[in-house]
Formats: sequence, structure tokens, C-alpha cells
Amino acid sequence: MDRSQEIIRTSWIGIIANVLLAGFKAAVGIVASSVAIVMDAVNNLSDALSSVITIVGTKLSARPADRKHPFGFGRIEYFSAIIIAVIVLSAGITSLIESVKKIFDPTEPSYTSTTLIVIVVAIVVKLVLGQYVKRKGEKLKSDALIASGSDALFDAIITLATLLSAGVMLLWGISLDGILGALISIVIIKAGVEMLASPVNELLGTSIPAELTKEIKKEVSDFEGVHGVFDLILHNYGPDVKIGSLHINVYDTMSAHDIHRLTRKISTYMFDKHGIVMTVGVYAVATGENRRAELQSQVMQTLSAHKEIVQVHGFLYSEKDNMLSVDVVPDISVHDDAALVSQLCSEIQPLVPEMQVVVVVDHNYSE
Repeated sequence: MDRSQEIIRTSWIGIIANVLLAGFKAAVGIVASSVAIVMDAVNNLSDALSSVITIVGTKLSARPADRKHPFGFGRIEYFSAIIIAVIVLSAGITSLIESVKKIFDPTEPSYTSTTLIVIVVAIVVKLVLGQYVKRKGEKLKSDALIASGSDALFDAIITLATLLSAGVMLLWGISLDGILGALISIVIIKAGVEMLASPVNELLGTSIPAELTKEIKKEVSDFEGVHGVFDLILHNYGPDVKIGSLHINVYDTMSAHDIHRLTRKISTYMFDKHGIVMTVGVYAVATGENRRAELQSQVMQTLSAHKEIVQVHGFLYSEKDNMLSVDVVPDISVHDDAALVSQLCSEIQPLVPEMQVVVVVDHNYSE
């Protein structure tokens, strides 16, 4: 079973659980002639909405790429998660408003043995369902499932808080319904904002996890002929589709055929291991005893001496183009790229007085 099928199956479990719980509540409500319980059963049917949204989003995201969407529709999953997060936020805000009303105008709860049984069953079902769906979402890296599971857990927590406050009211005559409800509502609103942040960040373009960055650089560095890995960039087009690029250092003695062979091996490995469509660029490292190798060493030493320079790479010395070029990665303390370039160029220029010197400021997108 692939990832999409697992997400859909988990969502169906959520729908079935909510429908069965709604049926149980409706049956008890009809037998007990309780309109409140019957209405709560209807509310349980609406709780299945988040699972329906997850299924629809997962099916739409699995559509094949077309001319207008060459990277597929994987990001639709993020929209599903956003919709569910908004539902959770709305529930939290509504609960907060009602709870504040109860603080100023408390009402004494009235529970029968029938309603208590229904509440306990609802709490148990929602807790089990919420934990199951949320764990599945974390395992499958599905923001929509995580949000759906959290929604079920919050329903259980709100119901449990209501039950506890009712017990305190009946035993000691103290009304905590509004206060507990307000506190829990604030927690739900905070969680809703966090749930919303995850898919929004994915759509905006979040940074690569540090563990994945280290893993990719280590794996590429282990290929024979690679003498440095730089400029790693990844774009996320859904949980299953990633487009990336990186540069590797190779010795300038390597033939075009061997470079082609090496870059093909790396890109194939990246797709098979991580599902990344990786473009591999090449920087030539000067070797031997010649003018190019001598300048390379001098330029690298000069630029690396700067504490604000994190990395130096991409050295290019071209007599044909009458140009010397090098890339630098500054740390976050550098805010004026133009001033940095001017300073570094002035230090390198004396090494090649009659050549054009180009310093390219790269930014670290992966660490």
C-alpha cells in the first residue's frame, strides 16, 4: 500500500468512527427522548468533514502532471491541511466566545446517567481515534492527517473538561465550566495556528531539514571523483515530489565523459534514495603546477581569512574571457552584499591587475 492509499484508508477509518458514534448517540437520544443528544449526533457527522477533506485532497494531489502543472498536484495536500486547520481555529474561537459567556453567566449543568454514558463513550472514541490518526499523519508526513487527528483529540479534551467542570459544580457548587473552557480554547487556537503554519510554510518554501542536508552532502561526497559539495537547493512540490540542484568539485583533469558518468550516477542515486529530481552542476578544481592552480590557492587563502566568510568555492580563471570569478557564502552578520563584494574584489584585483574580477555572493539555502 502506497502513501496516498494509507492516508485515504486512515481517513475512512475516521469517517466510519464518527458515523458509528453519531449513530450511537442518535439511537440513545431517541430512546431517551433527548434532543440535545440527537443534535450532538449531528455534530459528530460534521466532525467527519475533516476526513472527507483529507480524502479529496489526497486524491486530487495524486493526479498526474500536465502541461500547465509539470511538477504535478502534490501541493494540494497542503491546501487540505490549511482548510482543516482553519476549521480547528474556528472551533477554538467559537469555544472561547461561548466559554467567556459562561464565565459571566454560569449555568448549572444537568446530567442523567444516559448522558454520562454517551459522554464517556464519546471521549474514549475520540481519544483513540485522534491518537491513531495523528500518529499515522506523523508517520506518513501528512499535515492534513495530523490536523484531522488533532481535531478529534481537541473534541475529546473539550468534552472531558465539560464533564470535569460539571462534577466540580455538582460536588462543591463551584462553576469552572467557563474558565476551563476558555483555557482549553486558547490551547486549541494556539494549536490551530501551529497547524496552519506548517502547510503555509511548505507552500512558501521552507528550509531543508538539517539532517537531510547532512545526509545528502555526505552521500554525494562519498562518490569517487567528488571533492566538495556546494549550493544544495531543494524545492518541495508535495510530499512525494522534490526538485533540487547542487554543485560538486571535480579535478580539471577529468574528461567530459567521466563527468557525465559521475553526475548521472549522482542524480540517479538521489532519485532512487530520496525521490529527488536532482540537477548536478560542476566546478573544476585546478590541479598541477600552473598559473591557474597558483591563483586558486592565493584567492582561496585570501578570502577564507575573512571571519564573516563561511565558504569559498566555484573558482574560475579564464584567460580566454580575461576574467577571474569566485563564489563566497557570507554568514548572517553580513547585510550589505555590495560592500562585501567591493572589499573582496579590491583584495583580489592586485593578483590579476589586468583582468576582470567577479565575486559572486551565494546564500546558504540548506543550512
